[in-house]
Amino acid sequence: MTRNKLFVAYGNDRGKMAKDILAAMEVHRFLPSGARIALKPNLVVAKTSASGATTDPELVRGVLGYLHDYGWRDFAIMEGSWLGTDTGEAFTICGYRELAGDFQAELIDLKRDAVEKVKVGELEIDICRSALSADVLINLPVLKAHSQTGLTCALKNLKGCLPDREKRRFHALGLHHPIAALAKALPVALVVVDAVCGDLSFEEGGHPVQMDRVIGGIDPVLVDTYAAALIGYHPREISYIGLAAALGVGNGDLAAAELAELNPAEKGLFVHDPKTAEARGVTASWIEARDACSACYSQLSHALARLREHGRAMPRERICVGQGFKGRQGAGIGVGQCTAGLARSLPGCPPSAQAMLAYLRASIPLG
Repeated sequence: MTRNKLFVAYGNDRGKMAKDILAAMEVHRFLPSGARIALKPNLVVAKTSASGATTDPELVRGVLGYLHDYGWRDFAIMEGSWLGTDTGEAFTICGYRELAGDFQAELIDLKRDAVEKVKVGELEIDICRSALSADVLINLPVLKAHSQTGLTCALKNLKGCLPDREKRRFHALGLHHPIAALAKALPVALVVVDAVCGDLSFEEGGHPVQMDRVIGGIDPVLVDTYAAALIGYHPREISYIGLAAALGVGNGDLAAAELAELNPAEKGLFVHDPKTAEARGVTASWIEARDACSACYSQLSHALARLREHGRAMPRERICVGQGFKGRQGAGIGVGQCTAGLARSLPGCPPSAQAMLAYLRASIPLG
């Protein structure tokens, strides 16, 4: 199995598609026998995969079924959902408790895990020990957009292997450089992407787009390069892809890659929803973000989008959000505890989109 090869299956039977891809890749030939295998889906929020936010459990079932058929038995499914979300609730809502029981897989909430420091260049990163100690780490992301980085797929999905305090620090560091460094520090053996249904406007879901694909590969840089192109980004627009390539994580040269389409006759087209794309661009016009965590930024985006959908006038000044406002005093309007020093601020880490919407309606002068 060469690193410059990608596999794509088309349809909506995620379990079968995942199994077909692993069979085409002959995964059983290169994973060590008897290994403890950790599977890292994207369960960033407690929402089902129909929202476009999370990895469908049937895709994971397909991966586990293939591995079980070839004799592997020691499995762990691990995740640390984003700030303000309970991972245990995400396991339940997203359908992972039954799945884990069927394969006697350990469910690990990485928010409760011990951490180890790993140094990449000058950057030290606290990484959850369970992810580091697995013999094999399989990355099972969703292909979707991200409100700050543009794309979230294989490379960014590893951020769930960090404790919450480190997730916050990644945002303060600008996301792209630390995401690339994390991929260097935490290598994966295999990537299987749930690209059947993903939100192409927000990472939190709610505006799913049917894409009807599962993508497989062993080079996360190449996978992300392909994924970015698929939803209309040039890889240069997603800075962490090039940074990860420069660190030796992988190679994003699509021109030199081989693409194996397992069932090309079933290939369909998917269409971006112009309303969600417009909402994303318009709401950003009213946000002043400085090192904002995804949870706060996305909740504020949702609140502003709802405000606009309801026909309300928009704020007369930009709403501040992010760690870059910590300690700042004086005039301004903010949401989240980092903006507590501003003249007007909504507390919370993060405050919910509903709370933000109520705050905007009641407290903010609108245009």
